[in-house]
Amino acid sequence: MSMNNKQRWMGGVVLLSGGVLLAALLLKGKEEIHQRQAETQPASQTQPNKTTPAGEAVQLQPLTVDVATEKRLLEEQKRAREKAVAEQEAKAAEFLRMQQQAEADAARKAAEEYAAANARRGAAAAAQEGADIPPELVQDEKAKAQQKATEQKQLEQQNAQLKQKAEAEKKLAEQKRQATAEAERKAAEEKKRKLEEQQKADEKRKVEAEKKAAAEKKQAEEKKAEAEKKRKAEEAKKKVEAEKARDLLENGDKQWMVQVALAANEANADAVAAKLRAKGYKVTKSPTSKGIRIMVGPSKDRESADASRKKINADASLGMKSAWVIEWVPLDRR
Repeated sequence: MSMNNKQRWMGGVVLLSGGVLLAALLLKGKEEIHQRQAETQPASQTQPNKTTPAGEAVQLQPLTVDVATEKRLLEEQKRAREKAVAEQEAKAAEFLRMQQQAEADAARKAAEEYAAANARRGAAAAAQEGADIPPELVQDEKAKAQQKATEQKQLEQQNAQLKQKAEAEKKLAEQKRQATAEAERKAAEEKKRKLEEQQKADEKRKVEAEKKAAAEKKQAEEKKAEAEKKRKAEEAKKKVEAEKARDLLENGDKQWMVQVALAANEANADAVAAKLRAKGYKVTKSPTSKGIRIMVGPSKDRESADASRKKINADASLGMKSAWVIEWVPLDRR
């Protein structure tokens, strides 16, 4: 039997056994599905017809369950079928994998046997040819083998040189990459440093601007306060001047005096004046046709003069309870 026929025969055997196993698995799966469907069917079945005493057939209604139970049973049947199908598919897939593995092993084994047979035939042929080769051809083959070895050595040297060159180029590229990375790192650090300096300068300018704005605001507030103070002073001054003008308009050159007594002679007038001066009052004497008038003052207005009058009347040590306020104009202004 040749090698090809042997391989065909082994492949046929594997396929046949695989088909038988697959059919058995499928048949077993169908039986399991039918068995599970039979188990999940409702237990209640229609009862047989009964005959009434009169001989009439009565059709009994099947006992049914509620809709929810039927749905649940249908779902369980569906899940059981899906599970059985999934198991059968898994088994079929596993069988297919085993079949493919068996075919691959058979093909590999056949190839190894074929290669071994070819090697044996080649060795026998080489031995037969070696016995018939002339010596000069053998030497020529040796020279060719040496030349081939030399060429192989040169090729290895060239490969080694190329490898060294590639390593050198790789090392140089790595150095360039490191140098580029270092330059990029330094550039990034320099950029970061400049950015930080710029941020610090911006922050400093911002602080200085805020300080300047605060100083200008304070200066403006001080100027405003000074202007307000000056305005108030001017208003107060104008108010005082207005009051003076009004007082002058209303009172003119009048002076208000408190007349405390009218003495018959100069001696009595001096005695009364001495009492008043002892109390700290400013006393003025003015002669009249009826006697000498003794007065306290002058006061700037009638209210002040009236206050002095009340004070003199209330002083029991003076004994002057009949004092009164008068308008008095000095003699030089009459």
